[in-house]
Amino acid sequence: MEGEGAAVWQGAVLGGILFWIVSASYLDVTRKLRSFFQPWVSHHVETQTSVVLKIQSYGFGFLDALFSGLSCVVSVPFYTGFLPLLFWSGHGKLARQMTLLMAFCDYLGNCIKDVVSAPRPASPPVKRVTATKDEEENALEYGLPSSHTLNTVCLSGFLVYGKVAVDLTFLPMYFPVQGKKLPSALCSDSYSNSRCLYYLSWNFSCLHAGRIYLGMHSVVDVLAGLLVGLVILAFWLTVHEHIDSFVISGQNVTSFWAVLSFLLLFAYPTPELPTPSFEFHTAFNGVALGIVAGVQQTYHQFHHGDVPRLFSSELSVPVFAGRMLVGIPTILTVKFCSKALAKWTIPMVANTLGIPIKSTSYIPTLNGSAAVKKTDKLKQGYLQKLLSRYKAFDVDTGIRFLQYAGLAWSVVDLVPSLFSYMSL
Repeated sequence: MEGEGAAVWQGAVLGGILFWIVSASYLDVTRKLRSFFQPWVSHHVETQTSVVLKIQSYGFGFLDALFSGLSCVVSVPFYTGFLPLLFWSGHGKLARQMTLLMAFCDYLGNCIKDVVSAPRPASPPVKRVTATKDEEENALEYGLPSSHTLNTVCLSGFLVYGKVAVDLTFLPMYFPVQGKKLPSALCSDSYSNSRCLYYLSWNFSCLHAGRIYLGMHSVVDVLAGLLVGLVILAFWLTVHEHIDSFVISGQNVTSFWAVLSFLLLFAYPTPELPTPSFEFHTAFNGVALGIVAGVQQTYHQFHHGDVPRLFSSELSVPVFAGRMLVGIPTILTVKFCSKALAKWTIPMVANTLGIPIKSTSYIPTLNGSAAVKKTDKLKQGYLQKLLSRYKAFDVDTGIRFLQYAGLAWSVVDLVPSLFSYMSL
């Protein structure tokens, strides 16, 4: 009965998403929402240009470097690099919940960006500071909401909620070098909460001012990121334990999540002009699938609540350093191999099914063309008729999805297996 109940609600969820994809496309929901919100947001972005210029008038080189650095610390690449270390340091539950929350934030935030398709502050007259390649890519996205603000609200808020930033489940009870116990005042709930809120407030203030100072956002973008982030955080704090319980012990977990991930590639709005937002969503969508599939398979071996944690006698700093030396090259190798395998298999499968494909970057021979044999066009079946409204499918989406799914799977399955084999 339990298995039947799981199949029912899973079918209902997937069916609901599929219904939304079809109905939203038929009713042209994206264009209608854009016509309602875009003029209002664009007006506020334009009228707030003077505010951005006023803030930038106090600028100098040090502030450029400071705010650029702060933006990197709360960026998607930073969390992408940080989360594997969190898994390998023994904080599996926190790591998988933050990964899924990050994927959820990335999906909803980028959906709103591409639905509204509102511009960033005009440059010039605004000076746009893009110190890194990541910032240059971010500047190609639409402005509202601010992803940095949204992600900071959700992830920092989630950490504060669990008191993880200073709680003893995250930091050691003893100083690793001196071996002295932390003062009891530092371990109290009131001290933990006050320090968390202090650092969070400071982070918010600097980040919000910084995104405007860098010319990346207007005030309305930051406020929208704050509001959307608070809504997502409130929802996540309600459901995160249920989601985690499903991931580690549910029925049909991997198959359900695979279909869900596939549908979410289509349950995404078409922006007014092409942006990298969908690429970011595709990558984190693949990461979520890889994490869920790997954890579901190896929870009792590597991710249960009693695994050794960093700074404990079972997982010392030198051992953790060894894990990084083994783990990081391994996941990069898996990412490379996953990409190469996907570049070979996806076009082959598409050509076999007679589906027209193109590639915007990964496969130069398919760049800008719809690759399908002429004889395949005569063998139109149900699948081809169903997908006939698409001129060609971009195989880069599938390649990106699979390479990041492979990378994430290696973080929680392959690499911990190597740790176990090497006694790390």
